[in-house]
Amino acid sequence: MIDLLKRIKIGEDSTLELKSLQFQGNKVSEPHTKSMADELSAMANSFAGVFVLGVDDKTRAITGIPIEKLDIAEAWIRDICTGIIEPQLYCGIQKLAIEDENGEEKFVIIIDIPKSLFVHQSPNGYFERIGSQKRKMSPERLARLFQQRSQTRIIYFDAQAVTNATIDCLDRDLCDRFKTKYSSPDEITFLLKAKLITSDFYEKLYPTVTGILMACKNPEEFLPTAYIQAVSYRRKDRDAADQIDTEDITGPLDQQITEACLFVKRNMKVYATKRPARVDFPQYSMRAIFEAIVNAVAHRDYSINGARIRLHLFEDRLELFSPGSIPNTMEIDTLSLRHISRNELLANYLSKLNVKSEKIQADRIYYMERRGEGVPIILSESEKISGKLPVYTLLNDAELLLTIYPAPEPQRN
Repeated sequence: MIDLLKRIKIGEDSTLELKSLQFQGNKVSEPHTKSMADELSAMANSFAGVFVLGVDDKTRAITGIPIEKLDIAEAWIRDICTGIIEPQLYCGIQKLAIEDENGEEKFVIIIDIPKSLFVHQSPNGYFERIGSQKRKMSPERLARLFQQRSQTRIIYFDAQAVTNATIDCLDRDLCDRFKTKYSSPDEITFLLKAKLITSDFYEKLYPTVTGILMACKNPEEFLPTAYIQAVSYRRKDRDAADQIDTEDITGPLDQQITEACLFVKRNMKVYATKRPARVDFPQYSMRAIFEAIVNAVAHRDYSINGARIRLHLFEDRLELFSPGSIPNTMEIDTLSLRHISRNELLANYLSKLNVKSEKIQADRIYYMERRGEGVPIILSESEKISGKLPVYTLLNDAELLLTIYPAPEPQRN
């Protein structure tokens, strides 16, 4: 608290922004919403920093926020970060009571902005911070920043803090799955080293994206699209009237993988012949389906708003949509030859978890083997059954679609 007051007294710089708020009824009237979005994204595009709302930026006087307006101000900030800035900005929001120069208690809001792994666009364009001022980025600077951060986020986004959650949402038993004999006996130390939690500028602890996805029973509460939408259709078209089975598959990622495989298994056809004993011919290779779903949950882009994994079965095909483009050093034609993890930490943890259900017939010990075998298995196993190679398609550079074709019905004697 003392350090914060000292920083306010010194004034704004590259990592500190002061704002006083004005209200009209139950709405924030000043600063303007779009202007605030520009300021927030400029900080995220440049440095890790702090916004203090309730302080005049010119006089540095603590003006405060009326206590009955604190929730309104918080919701305003949250809506800007998740609804106006693209991609959405994850930041910590704290309400504090501090004393002004006369010793009177005033309420302020602290916004903790991490140095983002993305380039954020606000309503008026792309901004960066130079000293205490924001500046619109030149095309050359913007191109360099996109290149730098597109490489960085392949590795590090899954270790980012999820600031709308607390570490209490992590399940102890789910966390303990990743302990080894070398793990610290101190729980917080273990979680930090395992990158299941992280700390912010003020050393406040938050779960990471990986922590939420692997060690939270309901990750969709904090990452709203972190689930698999599964639908089985009776015919060839995407028609709600033809839906046979639907399920929103939630839970930790390993659970999602297992449940998604079981969804396919119960909805695909299994043909049978007698030669003279009964021989079953499933429509799809469960080895291929398992690898496809593992790849989808492990390599999807969890930063994209409103996008979820979609698993759709039709009469003549299976479609699996995974949010996010492929890494910019890869091409569709080389997916079977190269192996790059978008979410390295997630992939690491999936490679440590045993596949528990024998029903999914994955022929795997661990969810991921980390040898780049997934795509070759998907292609070869599916072609062996159907006679047709699966097809990967990149949609609008924002979503990867995998289409797998079913086995034809065997000829009956």
